[in-house]
Amino acid sequence: MKYPIISLFLACISIANAQQPPPPPDGSLGPDPRPPGGDKIGRAFFPPELVMRNQKAINLTPDQQSTIREEMSKAMPRFTELQWQLSAEEETLESLVRADAPDEKQILAQFDKLMLVESELKRVRFGLLVRLRAILTPEQQKKLEELKKQDRPGDPSQRPPPRGTGGREGI
Repeated sequence: MKYPIISLFLACISIANAQQPPPPPDGSLGPDPRPPGGDKIGRAFFPPELVMRNQKAINLTPDQQSTIREEMSKAMPRFTELQWQLSAEEETLESLVRADAPDEKQILAQFDKLMLVESELKRVRFGLLVRLRAILTPEQQKKLEELKKQDRPGDPSQRPPPRGTGGREGI
């Protein structure tokens, strides 16, 4: 019974992540929408699916497994509620924006509602990630760091510089 809940939770997290805009590619115009240091902070955590996929590799104890399941089960109802709320607020905002005569004041008020829900959703997810990290030993965290690097073959930060540039830009 617990595994379907965990699977549903992971699916919801994946959906929430998919809704986030991708970071701008190198050399793109415009400001980076991510907060300063956001990537550095995010790299300190481990996605629940990474922990679950590598339980044996990191020697997760039965107590740790149980605690992680409990934490995820506690977060799931709130996460689901916020996902529904977020979808409803997005739908309302979309209808306001598509109106023939959009009302800026009304649109901005709805946008504020949307941002509040999104912020709470991120807070719930971030809190879960903090709690999951606290459950892991330093050795397990180190092993997960290694596994996380192996998991991102398409990550630009893991690729060598393009051939012929020597890693230097503008030459």
